[in-house]
Amino acid sequence: MADWVFAIVDRLGAVGVGLLILLENLIPPIPSEVILPLAGFRARTGTLDVVAVWVAATAGSLLGALLLYGLGAWLGYERLRRLAGRRWFVFASQKDLERGREMFDRHGGKVVLLARCVPFLRSVVSIPAGIARMPLVRFAVLTAIGSGVWNAAFIALGWVLGENWDSVQGWLGPVSYVVIGLVVVGLVILVARRLRSRSVTV
Repeated sequence: MADWVFAIVDRLGAVGVGLLILLENLIPPIPSEVILPLAGFRARTGTLDVVAVWVAATAGSLLGALLLYGLGAWLGYERLRRLAGRRWFVFASQKDLERGREMFDRHGGKVVLLARCVPFLRSVVSIPAGIARMPLVRFAVLTAIGSGVWNAAFIALGWVLGENWDSVQGWLGPVSYVVIGLVVVGLVILVARRLRSRSVTV
């Protein structure tokens, strides 16, 4: 993967970093753990300006998050609740959605801020924020802060590690797999509970 990331960064510079981070928000398998340390390494060699890289990466994160927020807002809580009332919708019940909405209403700000620093979740958290219609300005500010911290940390790692910048992916790769695994397990539990409750009522 590093080869084509290198090509885009070398061709487009900081703008390329921003575009890659935008795509990373929309397509989680594209890892920022590769893009950002590489950008930091390139900044250390003088090829890129480190401030421009950070600004572009944070702008890309924010734009990607806003697009997914828009998707969640378009889907909407009421539409999702109607879907949850259908027998074929096995992912969550209407009560699950109500509990999730109450939790997001109470702790949504913390969730959005902290999830920006967790692989995979940093992308998908924007959708429930849109569904819950978190105030857009608040969402944007929290996203910019969380993403800015994440981006700065990994750009700095690339700068410090120099030619060993690619070791960052080796450190965080297992973490990403664990997070994805936990999400999958959670979905399986929700589906199993939904099917079990349905069989009891029949």
